[in-house]
Amino acid sequence: GVRLAVYDATNSSVENRSKVLNRLKAENIGAKKVFVETIVDDQQMLEENIRTVKLSTPDYKGVKPDEALKDFMKRRENYQGIYKPVTEDEGSYIRIVNYKKFEINNVRGYLPLKVVHLIMNLHTLPRTFYMTRHGQSEYNLLGKIGGDSGLSKNGLEYARRLATYAKEEVCSNGTVPARLWTSTLIRTKETAQFIEHDEFEQTFDNGDSNKWVQFRQNERRNLDELYAGNCDGMTYKEIEKVYPEEFSARQDDKLTYRYPRGESYMDVTLRLEPLAHDLERTREPLLIVAHQGILRILYAYFMGLTRAEAPYVKIPLNHIIILKPHAYGCHEERVCLMPKEEMLSDGQDEPVTSMPVKKKTDDEKKEVFDSIMDAPSC
Repeated sequence: GVRLAVYDATNSSVENRSKVLNRLKAENIGAKKVFVETIVDDQQMLEENIRTVKLSTPDYKGVKPDEALKDFMKRRENYQGIYKPVTEDEGSYIRIVNYKKFEINNVRGYLPLKVVHLIMNLHTLPRTFYMTRHGQSEYNLLGKIGGDSGLSKNGLEYARRLATYAKEEVCSNGTVPARLWTSTLIRTKETAQFIEHDEFEQTFDNGDSNKWVQFRQNERRNLDELYAGNCDGMTYKEIEKVYPEEFSARQDDKLTYRYPRGESYMDVTLRLEPLAHDLERTREPLLIVAHQGILRILYAYFMGLTRAEAPYVKIPLNHIIILKPHAYGCHEERVCLMPKEEMLSDGQDEPVTSMPVKKKTDDEKKEVFDSIMDAPSC
């Protein structure tokens, strides 16, 4: 597959940029080169950017904000003395001015143009994502994967609690415009059914003013659960019995294993790529009601996990995972709206969800699998 490297450095002079180009040429790796130049001359934006991004770097750990701001501004002045804008003679470049104006020069090729698309969707505003699995489904009760079943009694109760949380926390009782994404499957749409959709006038950061529908439901096929193909609607025990070789292959390599006539985690990663660009450009708080496999990949994307780690991320039912990306990582918080004890209070039997597995390592034995909260998906 394609590979991308980012060389993070100031390179504010023509001389420094020439050294970079000459080194790449000498190494003869045949890579396309694109300079990315960011210009911020809006004073308010500049100070906000410094306080929210630069002051969190290791350089200013333990330094008072005002002192750090003063020091960084002095650094900036020193660079301005030798700064020369990138020119056409230096090859391909992307110039960003105050995150509002973009100048693209001589950028060609599949991957460089995808980088252009990603950069044009970036912004400096803080953002918050609220991710949750659908409420417990009828298939969850039976330990079946995939399908398009509706919610159980407990799932409907979670949907009501989610609606209350969305109103009180996500949109702060209607004072903050918020978005809502679901998959096209019944269980996610039923989970979002009690969320209120108030309307009001909203003025955006570019000055436009339009009618805003709070939590307007956006059903996205990209968010549909990993398709299990011939195994759709089966329990893991049934898969082991009917397709023992397939079951073993999935145990050996969960990331690249593809269900017969179905998908793999790698397949799902590719179909989620356009969604990642939408997430990057989103400015309002966003509530995503989706599925375990899907949320694992989105979580890994923001938390900087490897592809190999993604299929094993714990995404329990009845929890909201709150992610707040920032320049040097992503802050995470988890909120449980409905504990397991409440789900069992009606005396129902635990679902048949135990998945036979190979002999575990010592580290894997420390992990706790809960047949209720970690109900299988795909």
